[in-house]
Amino acid sequence: MNENTQVPGGAISPQVIEGVFDLARDGLTGPLGEMIDAGVPLDVVNPRGDTLLIVAAYQQHPDTVAELLRRGADTSAINTMGQSAISCAVFRNNEVILRLLLEADADPRLGTHSGVAIADQFGLPRMREVIESYQRG
Repeated sequence: MNENTQVPGGAISPQVIEGVFDLARDGLTGPLGEMIDAGVPLDVVNPRGDTLLIVAAYQQHPDTVAELLRRGADTSAINTMGQSAISCAVFRNNEVILRLLLEADADPRLGTHSGVAIADQFGLPRMREVIESYQRG
């Protein structure tokens, strides 16, 4: 965020945005939903280009990931490091979150550090197997 994030009806302060990312980071799904309901954009990004979905996936909060997906979070968002929410789930070796994202039609090949690339780079055959099972089915 430079100064404020523009949203219909006004701007949201950087402090509010930082607080919303803290909620995603901590897996506080209810309060995060309340902030989104109050006007914080679902796909707001931080200076690293992370979305709430990317942060929740990296921090391994499946309930928060599921809620963000239910609300329509963008599964194709890529941060400044070329990572998506799927990349984070694979890197953290979290099959539950990976499956949630794949069921929401997230593409495991997006980004310069895609889920597929991370599975191969870090020797995570189970993650690659899960990805392949969704691509066949």
